[in-house]
Amino acid sequence: MDLADLNPATLMRQTLLGMSRNDTLRDALERAPITRDVVMRFIGGATAQDALAVATELVDTRRLVTVDYLGEDTVDPQMATDTRDAYLELLSVLAEAGLTQGGTVEVSLKLSALGQALGRDGNKIALENARAVCQAAANAGTTVTLDMEDHTTTDPTLLVLHELRKDWPWVGAVLQSYLYRTEQDCRDLAYEGSRVRLCKGAYKQPESVAYPDKQDVDRSYVRCLKILMEGEGYPMLATHDPRLIEIATVLADKAQRAPESFEFQMLHGIRPDEQLRLAASGAQMRVYVPYGDEWYGYLMRRMAERPANLGFFLRGLATKG
Repeated sequence: MDLADLNPATLMRQTLLGMSRNDTLRDALERAPITRDVVMRFIGGATAQDALAVATELVDTRRLVTVDYLGEDTVDPQMATDTRDAYLELLSVLAEAGLTQGGTVEVSLKLSALGQALGRDGNKIALENARAVCQAAANAGTTVTLDMEDHTTTDPTLLVLHELRKDWPWVGAVLQSYLYRTEQDCRDLAYEGSRVRLCKGAYKQPESVAYPDKQDVDRSYVRCLKILMEGEGYPMLATHDPRLIEIATVLADKAQRAPESFEFQMLHGIRPDEQLRLAASGAQMRVYVPYGDEWYGYLMRRMAERPANLGFFLRGLATKG
């Protein structure tokens, strides 16, 4: 596709996704004290204790939480082990604080951070590391959701999901509406007890597998949302879009869903007033809280997923101090 054929929103999205892989820019931003100060409005800190403090504040305001230890594309087995151990520590800290019972605070995992990309044994390594985290979550009385990454990992991630659900049927899936395949994946996963987070998608994908235009991604989201709402599973609707939130509410009413049979999800630091409004209305509202030092790629993809998020970041820079 020629750049002249791209609308401004699509061009910005592709630019931000390119920036997410730019090591020079990452290094410059990570060294800038003002950037780190602003980033901490969207990241739950560097340590498990930092994440605990943020989660406690959110739970005190009737919001649910999922915590993600930042890191991905692990290329060393020891790094995968370290990530697993970070989750074990996190779950221990959360459980000791009494935040995990009933899934009030759960965790989100990226299989690439647990070793999925480590050659021919990568999926096996990631599965075994994920098993350890799932067992720790079960012991703590909470749940785990497997984050979805670029399209090349969709099938391997769903295979790991299938294996984990044999022992822990509550393990959550994530599906991305920008992929052409996702409507069928929603049908396959809309069964009783199946927790499915629906998001738009935040990785750079070829047009052979993904809708390039934002409007088409939104239309796909609505179609997928309808499938999940009419299914027997537990939809987890990850969006900040007011229009999609309203559509979700209408579809839930039409499907006669009780408020506890689905939930909304938003990112930490994005639309906090709307998060509070939804929680106060009786809806299940879960906040995605990432923590750790590897925040650069995460933040760039979040801005690419919804370029309006860039405004939150830039306003933060403008009002710092």
